[in-house]
Amino acid sequence: MSEATTTTDHDEIRRWTEARGGRPSRVRGSADKGGAGKNGPGILRLDFGEPDDSLEEISWDDFFEIFEASELALLHQDKTSDGKQSRFNKLVHRNDKG
Repeated sequence: MSEATTTTDHDEIRRWTEARGGRPSRVRGSADKGGAGKNGPGILRLDFGEPDDSLEEISWDDFFEIFEASELALLHQDKTSDGKQSRFNKLVHRNDKG
């Protein structure tokens, strides 16, 4: 079984994602108005393959601003158990990464 690793390094996350044809995204409608007239940050995703109507592409700057404000880390796998490139990833809270 191939191991997954966790990182908060922005450059590593961007390289890993782009090497797999991915782009930074947010769940559409998840950044609706929150309390005190402020927009909530939304739910982040890394989108691979064909664009998904439930996701909206955002800039890397916006992605990492939300990533840091939400104290997230990326749990990801480089290779599958048979040695192929893996897209497995999960955004987790930094306190839950172990």
